[in-house]
Amino acid sequence: MVMTPPMLRQLNTRTIIAALRRLGAATRADLAKAAEMSSVTAGKIVDRLLEDRILEEIEPANDGAIARLGRPGRLVRLNSVQRCFLAVQLGAVNTRICTAAAGFNSEDVWQSQIPTPDSAKGWVEALSHEAMFYPVEDLTMAIVSAPGIVDEQRGRVLLSSNLHWSEGADPRELIRQVWDIPTILVQEIRALAVGHQILNPDVEDFLLVDFGEGMGSAPVLNGQLYNGPLPLSGEIGHTPVSGNTRACGCGGVGCIETLMSRKGLLTTFRQVRQTSRATWAAFRDHLHEHGLEPWLAAQLDSAAAIVAGALNLLGLRRAVITGSLVELGPQVERHICDAISKSAMWARFGSIDCRLEPRHRTVGMVAVGLQQQMHGSGPMVEEAS
Repeated sequence: MVMTPPMLRQLNTRTIIAALRRLGAATRADLAKAAEMSSVTAGKIVDRLLEDRILEEIEPANDGAIARLGRPGRLVRLNSVQRCFLAVQLGAVNTRICTAAAGFNSEDVWQSQIPTPDSAKGWVEALSHEAMFYPVEDLTMAIVSAPGIVDEQRGRVLLSSNLHWSEGADPRELIRQVWDIPTILVQEIRALAVGHQILNPDVEDFLLVDFGEGMGSAPVLNGQLYNGPLPLSGEIGHTPVSGNTRACGCGGVGCIETLMSRKGLLTTFRQVRQTSRATWAAFRDHLHEHGLEPWLAAQLDSAAAIVAGALNLLGLRRAVITGSLVELGPQVERHICDAISKSAMWARFGSIDCRLEPRHRTVGMVAVGLQQQMHGSGPMVEEAS
């Protein structure tokens, strides 16, 4: 491939951003050295990123060391002040909104939460009521995450078992009816995987499995989010389980997510307790008081076998579990991780690294947005008119 000047600028910009993620803060000279490029090239990239509010200049810390001769270089870092990215999580139950800066905050802090309406028109109207809190002139890009099978390049939700009105819709266009800015679309579990990888850069290979309104996964291989030839990967929640007769929103019967989603777990708990009023909090309290009951252990085992099968297929030994299972305590973590290890082939030769971690959704969404803004790869941007 012949490297054109625009491609070279994109590559150099990506290298500078990666260096700043690793170093935290650095001078232009430090970045030129770390990126193995000329000081002139590094300086031009830094100046452009400062102009775009992606980077910010900070004063060097005064540590009492002997001052260098001449004017000290000014430090730059990813901007942690200018919250110019709008993150919108389209969820089956709730829609969450926040603004975020390029400098990643490891915690998800959503500034607005609204019930997700039952139509695209209703969603746009609900977002419009929130728009006054997020002035468009303060924003440079919107990133929307959506559940289901998502064609990120074309900006379409192909199938969403828990949010059928979004099927065939272009969430980017719906967002642009409220905020007329460039907008990108990312599948929600893929955003979670990117967030985990950004905050754990030394972990290059893992399968992230999220439990929530459904059950989905996304693999990261060699430090990169896996992208297959089709916009379909990680849909392990729609693997059928023998003996499970529950109908799934995807049109199938017996899918594991009908057992392991929040709704699925709560449905089984209510059946076992013979009540229709038990809440998620009541289920969690009962678990902490009475321990792991056979029905829950069986459902965890079914999910673990499917996760282990995905690890075996991909040749991975690391599983990161996020979402509602994190809320259920250490006994659930021990059980599902032990069950995964029993079925995963890597356990025959060494050990399986399985852990429950908090979600880092906004980190992943901003990272995807930053990648797109800087070098034009990744999910397609729907340009504002």
